[in-house]
Amino acid sequence: MENLNRKKVAILATNGFEESELREPKRALEEAGADVDIISLQPGEIKSWADGDWGKKYQVDKTLNEVTQDDYNALVLPGGVINPDLLRREEKAIDFVRSFFDHHKPVAAICHAPWLLAEAGVLKGREVTSFSSIKTDIINAGANWRDEEVVVDSGLVTSRKPDDLPAFNSKLVEEVYEGKHEEQTV
Repeated sequence: MENLNRKKVAILATNGFEESELREPKRALEEAGADVDIISLQPGEIKSWADGDWGKKYQVDKTLNEVTQDDYNALVLPGGVINPDLLRREEKAIDFVRSFFDHHKPVAAICHAPWLLAEAGVLKGREVTSFSSIKTDIINAGANWRDEEVVVDSGLVTSRKPDDLPAFNSKLVEEVYEGKHEEQTV
C-alpha cells in the first residue's frame, strides 16, 4: 500500500453528497496515511444522501473561504445529484476545483461530480467517465467519455457510480502518492 504520510487531501462537498462516495475515499486515503479535510460552503455539518433519502451528517473541517489549493496535494469530488448541482453554482467552488488543474495536482471525481469539472472548463480532450445520465454534458464539455469503472488521465481519476468505489479508491491513492502531473497536451 502507498504511504501518503504528509499528504493532505481536500474533499469538496455540500448537502446531498452520495454518502459512500465521501466515506469510502476518505477511509482509503486515511488508511494510506493521508490527512483528509472535508471542505464545504458553510461551517458545521453537511447531510449525506444514502439509499434514496437523507443519510448521516458529516462535520465540515474547513470552508472554501479558509483554504486554497496550496493547502492540499489533491482534491476529491464525491457525487450524488444534489451535491455537485449545488456546488457548480458557486464561483468559489469552481475556482477551487480549477486551481488544482492549474497546479497539476490530482483530482478524483465520481458519479455526478464531473459536472463540476465541466463547469470549471477542464475537460477538453481528456479521457473521462461519469454517471451515465450526464454523459452528454461531459462530452459537450470536450471530454472523451468512456464507460469504464475507472478512467485515469494525467492525474484526473473518474468513476461512474458507488459500485466502482474499490477501483476508484485504488487509483485515487496511487495518483495522490505520485503527486503532481505534467500538463496534459491535446
